[in-house]
Amino acid sequence: MAHTFTVSPDFSPRLAPGWFVFNTWLQRTLEMPIHLELFEGFDAQREAIRADKVDLIYANPFDASMLVREKGFRAVAAPADKSDEALVVVAEGNPVQRVLDLLPGCRFASTDDPDVHRMCMILLEPADLHSGNIQMVTCDSYVLVAKELIQGKVDAGFFLEAAFEELSSMVRSQLKPIGRSRIQVVRHVLLIGPSLASKQAELATALAAMAENEKGKGVLESIGLSGWELLDQEDVEFMVDLMETLVERSS
Repeated sequence: MAHTFTVSPDFSPRLAPGWFVFNTWLQRTLEMPIHLELFEGFDAQREAIRADKVDLIYANPFDASMLVREKGFRAVAAPADKSDEALVVVAEGNPVQRVLDLLPGCRFASTDDPDVHRMCMILLEPADLHSGNIQMVTCDSYVLVAKELIQGKVDAGFFLEAAFEELSSMVRSQLKPIGRSRIQVVRHVLLIGPSLASKQAELATALAAMAENEKGKGVLESIGLSGWELLDQEDVEFMVDLMETLVERSS
């Protein structure tokens, strides 16, 4: 019976083929059948997690909390030299130059990416903006957030910085960031579930060596990474604590 690997739905669609390549690498490395399941949204993925249908996951920081605390997942690795940061963005022609220029009643576009939403809500605090005095429009992707901004349907948008950088140069030229988080320790993490616990050390060793050969580098490039940094459980527990604090601040 194949185990299931999944990836947080906030990755760039451009990288989808790369995750299938990575999954093939996983199967060969661990010498076992692994099925890659890519979910269209966070809700569908969380439903699968709660139903114990996920064995290995490249998780966003918010979901890592539930996976570690409620489902017994263990930390394996995080992308090397790559933290998750969030941006508040407006259209290039908008006279707004900083978050403090935004006013109550503004319309914001966001995906349902929970950690980005919470980081951006904290960025709005200096302007005394909160869920009670702004309007939110939820989009299915960051491309659609950009479209809402460019068409003038919203005043500002929330982006994962990496997703913003993945937009085409033509689209980015019509947008301007006015606020950026600087948390630095918040990252996506590769977590392994209880059903694969016996493979944790073997997987960690293989991930650490990926960047040392051409084939491994090619697989890494296909998912937009340069390498992996191995984590211990204390590393991910610290991040989980931080994310829970962010949730409390932004609620």
